[in-house]
Amino acid sequence: MCGIAMIRLLKPLDYYQEKYGTWQYGLQKMYLLMEKQHNRGQEGAGLATVKLDMPPGEEYIWRERIEGKNAIQDIFAKIHANMSTVVNQEFTNSIKCKEDFSFAGELYLGHLRYSTTGKSGLSYIHPFLRRHNWKNRTMLLAGNFNLTNVDELFDHLTLKGQHPRDKGDTFLMLESLGFQLDQEVQKEYDKIKMRYSNDLIITKKIEENLDIASFIRKSEKNWDGGYVICGMLGHGDSFVFRDPKGIRTAFYYADGEAIVVASERPVIQTAMNVKEEDVHELKPGEAIIIKKDGTFRFETIRPAAAEIAPCSFERIYFSRGSDLDIYRERKKLGESLTAPILKAIDNDMENTVFSFIPNTAEVAFYGMKDGIKAATHEHIRVEKVLIKDIKLRTFISNNNERDDLATHVYDITYGSIRRGKVDNLVAIDDSIVRGTTLKQSILKILNRLEPKKIVIVSSSPQVRYPDYYGIDMASMNEFCAFRAAIELLKETGKQNIIDEVYRKSKAQEKLPKEQIINYVTEIYEPFTQDQVSNMIAKMLTPSEVDCPVELVYQTIEGLHKACPNHSGDWYFSGNYPTPGGNRLVNQAFINFYEGRDQN
Repeated sequence: MCGIAMIRLLKPLDYYQEKYGTWQYGLQKMYLLMEKQHNRGQEGAGLATVKLDMPPGEEYIWRERIEGKNAIQDIFAKIHANMSTVVNQEFTNSIKCKEDFSFAGELYLGHLRYSTTGKSGLSYIHPFLRRHNWKNRTMLLAGNFNLTNVDELFDHLTLKGQHPRDKGDTFLMLESLGFQLDQEVQKEYDKIKMRYSNDLIITKKIEENLDIASFIRKSEKNWDGGYVICGMLGHGDSFVFRDPKGIRTAFYYADGEAIVVASERPVIQTAMNVKEEDVHELKPGEAIIIKKDGTFRFETIRPAAAEIAPCSFERIYFSRGSDLDIYRERKKLGESLTAPILKAIDNDMENTVFSFIPNTAEVAFYGMKDGIKAATHEHIRVEKVLIKDIKLRTFISNNNERDDLATHVYDITYGSIRRGKVDNLVAIDDSIVRGTTLKQSILKILNRLEPKKIVIVSSSPQVRYPDYYGIDMASMNEFCAFRAAIELLKETGKQNIIDEVYRKSKAQEKLPKEQIINYVTEIYEPFTQDQVSNMIAKMLTPSEVDCPVELVYQTIEGLHKACPNHSGDWYFSGNYPTPGGNRLVNQAFINFYEGRDQN
């Protein structure tokens, strides 16, 4: 769930100096694009620039990558520190500044890092850089992606005689694209040299004629997963392309001054001060290709799948709620839970307080409140019961930090409900994945208020399966829903189903990914959603909580009704959009059964 940001300035730097009073127009917009996507990852950030038409002997690509939660601010502070010694008169000379300052360029590529592989460190922060002595073979790469067939891609490259230095999908993508880029440049060279003898002219013609879509297409055909990839070539071409299932999203805006790409629409709206209808979504399987001269076009890299599967977790959790459509969808998610919530409190509106778990569930809370008001026509008691003290998502934090943070993230507003087990307390959250924060923190501190009953509502369905296309969830045992289903099978004497699913999964372990079936769905088949919810509540309720606790989950049907254009629901349903997902969930269950669950 990384964040991407790209800007291609279409005018010389002195144009922006004259119109906006600064040649740093692009740099300032990049800061906004990256800062507005800070929610997409706190592991680190990277920024790169390409300078057009730099003379030989002068650097034309600059890159800065920093780890940590404050990486964006640190990167830009470092950039501006390098400019601090320049007097104002020289600072307005855009030509001189381009020569002297590292990040005075026309192309910018930024990245917010959220690890999907469990690997961390500076070497895994984008943009990645592939150096070459020819500018048209030098490439920067950044993206929001996860491949599910890295072993196949690794074998494909090594069989060609390459020696990838890492098995991470980013490294393999870079090597795959780099190899095909070399082939494409060579093909153009072979054609052009028959007409021209001057090497400088040949190089220029290669850059003009280089078929970006062709080398992307030849690389991408071997990929299985969800991805949006941004790339820049040293001579000035750039591109962005999206997977044919549309799993990951990308938005773009173009005018006569700049072309802008980001992971989320409102980010561009805010940074560029434009309307919603001015920002467009890149289509599944499509690429936007921007040539050095500033012309751009759209090309199909792979035809969009018959059934596209945009990630619904983007809508529920990760994307900013300031997007008009996402705001409406999140309200609908809360509203659709009206009936089960009223059932959970036995329609006792007089003695129930409604609240939310901050901060991402706030919009769903408004929808829940509207739905209950419309259904009951009664006064609704609303209080801000929970307060988030630390601006850090435990869901995004690494495993070592998560458990400790969970106990300290929240506090309560004392006196927000009547003490002495008089009031029910209903609190909505956007999702309940592991249940760590509920068990170690939220339920304990809510119990201090002495409620009659605690009802925790999840605006998303039960997360039952790992996500291999963006979110760091790879181990079956991480999910409270899976643990609950396993416990139910044991309690009801149906443990044979666990053994049978293992036997089926093991039998297809060596099959090609296209032939593998997700049998893990059979773990849940004997039980209703309510039965699993009740077991989750039982497992997550700490011993010191002395009131009943009930969990109310969104249904998959309710999800699709609220988010009709984002059908990707594999983490809820087990319906993986590509064969690689089935293969990986198959292996995850084998790992669980054999006691070697890998986080």
